[in-house]
Amino acid sequence: MSYEDRDQYGMYVNHGHKGPGPELMGADTLIGDHVHNLKNEHLGTIKEIMLDMRTGKIAYAVMSSGGVLTIGEKLFAVPWEALTLDTVHKRFTLNLDKERIEAAPGFDKNDWPDMANQTWASQVHDYYGTGVDTRTGAR
Repeated sequence: MSYEDRDQYGMYVNHGHKGPGPELMGADTLIGDHVHNLKNEHLGTIKEIMLDMRTGKIAYAVMSSGGVLTIGEKLFAVPWEALTLDTVHKRFTLNLDKERIEAAPGFDKNDWPDMANQTWASQVHDYYGTGVDTRTGAR
């Protein structure tokens, strides 16, 4: 199911390039979108979108991978800057090999990390190549 399928308000209908999307999109319509890499391999599914309440910007997309019906799945906090919206295929793209996502720092649904911790954030941004200055928060 893509963001167009979850569009209950009709905000992605093309009215001659009027309206919000895909330049401006509802977070609720993005949850459930698939994430693929540049080799067209399925990496996971967006489960949650984390907002930085200090800046008002999106910090991470929480992506799930592996498992069956949430049993055994691993969650990953993927920096928002690492994702690209693919409007042709109605999904996200992450420039990362499948083997690399399988080895990425992750967590399970019962043990979330402290995403506000600057050391943790720095490690995650370094892993995905988005970089973050732990003193200033600048990328």
